[in-house]
Amino acid sequence: MQSLAVRFLLLVLAFATPVAAELVDVGRAVDAARRAGLRILDGAHLALATDRPPRAGDGLAEFPAIFDAAVASWCGHFGMAPHDVADWKAFGCLVVDRERFRAAGLLPETLPEFPNGFCDRNRFWLMDQSSPAYRRHLLLHEGVHAFTLTLRDLATPPWYAEGIAEYLAMHRLEAAADGLPRFTPTPLPDSKADVEQLGRIESVRTLRRAGTMPGLVDVFATPPTDHREIAAYAASWAAVACLARHPAHAAAFAACERGPLDATFTDRLAAEPSWDGGRAVRDFDAFTDELDYGFDFARSAIDWAPGRRPVGRETREVDATRGWQNTGLSLVMGGTYAIAASGTVRLGELSAQVGQPMTALESEADGISLRWYRGRPAGRLLAAQWVERPEGGGRPRFVVLATGARCTATAAVDGPLYLKVNEPPGELADNRGAFTVTVTP
Repeated sequence: MQSLAVRFLLLVLAFATPVAAELVDVGRAVDAARRAGLRILDGAHLALATDRPPRAGDGLAEFPAIFDAAVASWCGHFGMAPHDVADWKAFGCLVVDRERFRAAGLLPETLPEFPNGFCDRNRFWLMDQSSPAYRRHLLLHEGVHAFTLTLRDLATPPWYAEGIAEYLAMHRLEAAADGLPRFTPTPLPDSKADVEQLGRIESVRTLRRAGTMPGLVDVFATPPTDHREIAAYAASWAAVACLARHPAHAAAFAACERGPLDATFTDRLAAEPSWDGGRAVRDFDAFTDELDYGFDFARSAIDWAPGRRPVGRETREVDATRGWQNTGLSLVMGGTYAIAASGTVRLGELSAQVGQPMTALESEADGISLRWYRGRPAGRLLAAQWVERPEGGGRPRFVVLATGARCTATAAVDGPLYLKVNEPPGELADNRGAFTVTVTP
């Protein structure tokens, strides 16, 4: 993926005149590729030229059909009708030997020496990759650039331009009735298998552990040159994913996307009537802190209400199907609180051995040793507070104060007590039950 410093300059020049007048003639490009002896893979929305020799199982023959299916999903995201883009087509080059494309006039000398991919209007290039999954992702990432540049006049700040390309390119292939692979968008991947060797979720986790994960305001201010690094792509993707999927922000984000995708995009988002910038900053930190495959935004959305001080023993129900739950009880920094939990919850369904019947796991508040998540038994009751300035630095996060069926918590800050059942955020939907928890100063 090319230096965005160069891309930004190209965008400034490209949008000085109408985009439609600068579209690449795909037919002429295909003719030039054929004269050079390049292999052509053709579909409704993509003509792909490559010097990569055919290899059994490489999946290249399916690229045009996958690209066409992806275009339909991109139309859905932007609220466009498929018939509005019926005549739109991109020309791509999958490159092994750059010199062969240069000799054919298909790789201009004016382009930067991009390491992976580059897009110019409805024409793009990608270097061949050792991973078939990453090769497809790169094809679709540059395809999103071509789509948004030419059909939506994209000229947004870099965080959105790269974040939306990552978001809309993520996918998995599923077998269809005809035996051919079917494109299924997974903007927030369900499993590692969906995004082989992509590592965006892992990158965010690494940044959080290192205390270097940017906040939402920092992501919004990402300069073009920072997108030379994988971390910047991961952060931009995370910002788009959070704003597009979080129930508190999705409406404002979608409304902004329906408007011009221009340099005012971030400012217009902040001006949307339903936009709550303070909450968005906090929700983004909570998302990147808890991020995992299949993250369930609806079940993990945080109630940030301040709450009240507990009076004597207070009883709360902790739903196993939700993430951090605000008890409505505001603790006093340095105060100690006795927490006791009773009851059992069911944690989805697991199979002890391959081929064996699926069995539900029952857990009390101390958790079960059969399965662990983030260093603690699954099913264990966790008690935490949101801390804006965690000890040791880094972004704001939930700091766990105590765990288990009977424990004592010492408040880290003045603020609400949050409780949850320890479970991956992507596996909450099939849980059942609740713990009954008492909190006593």
